[in-house]
Amino acid sequence: MANLPQSLSMNAAAFGGPGSSSASLSAIGTQANKDRKMMFAEQPVLDLSNPDLRENALLELSKKREIFPDLAPLLWNSFGTITALLQDIVSIYPVLSPPNLTSAQSNRVCNALALLQCVASHPDTRMLFLNAHIPLYLYPFLNSTSKSRPFEYLRLTSLGVIGALVKVDDTEVISFLLSTEIIPLCLRTMEMGSELSKTVATFIVQKILLDDVGLDYICTTAERFFAVGRVLGHMVAALAEQPSSRLLKHIIRCYLRLSDNPRACDALRSCVPDMLRDATFSSCLREDPTTRRWLQQLLHNVQGPRVALQAGTGFDHILVN
Repeated sequence: MANLPQSLSMNAAAFGGPGSSSASLSAIGTQANKDRKMMFAEQPVLDLSNPDLRENALLELSKKREIFPDLAPLLWNSFGTITALLQDIVSIYPVLSPPNLTSAQSNRVCNALALLQCVASHPDTRMLFLNAHIPLYLYPFLNSTSKSRPFEYLRLTSLGVIGALVKVDDTEVISFLLSTEIIPLCLRTMEMGSELSKTVATFIVQKILLDDVGLDYICTTAERFFAVGRVLGHMVAALAEQPSSRLLKHIIRCYLRLSDNPRACDALRSCVPDMLRDATFSSCLREDPTTRRWLQQLLHNVQGPRVALQAGTGFDHILVN
């Protein structure tokens, strides 16, 4: 077991000697409590490497991961632990197609994915996780089209791992994801997933678009832009039947960010759904001033007065390339 928290040394401050203060005593108490919690995590982490004990260890750690602040470094630096998690993930690939995944199999792998999300979220392990290309192990789950509960649970938990990566604004993370199939995989989920998985997938696309590298990537070709625009348009139409304020917020933010690109903004004049231009979603937006402001800005960008673009800078130009 490597890099385990070191015990606190006893010093004068700990005994209230010269130089002690309430702040230092409080810091010592906080650290001691942190170390005590980590001691309870060490044995289950060791158990992950034992196939006979792994399932219970996965369940225990996934339930309590929020109370172990440095669980991610412990998982990463413990011999064989990440390999054990990946073994559980890879083991269910054969039941993905044809779809024969059971609830028990799904639950076990989702517990493993929850620990990987912990690693993806921690600042000390995020880039190590990315450099090891571990997100690629999750893509078969996002590629599934089955809507059964075990598959949807697996899809949502996998998206949670990717969501943890993009939550922190980091161009290196975005560049890595764009070198993979993350955009078409997210678009697939945005079309056929549950409301919750659609929301997480749209959030991931939104975070990619908010990075300049991501916006440039989507708007470089008409094919990419219209693939994203088509899915966003279908989602807006579906929301007219089954409204979701949370999902609508992410969709509008995606449209607004696309309008920051001059060529995309020009194309959006005919691509933004009419339902975003009329009062279809007024009830959804009544209690959400931020999203209302985003929508107003979007409509201003695509409908307001604009300086004429130079010839060859709109999407009509790249459609012939």
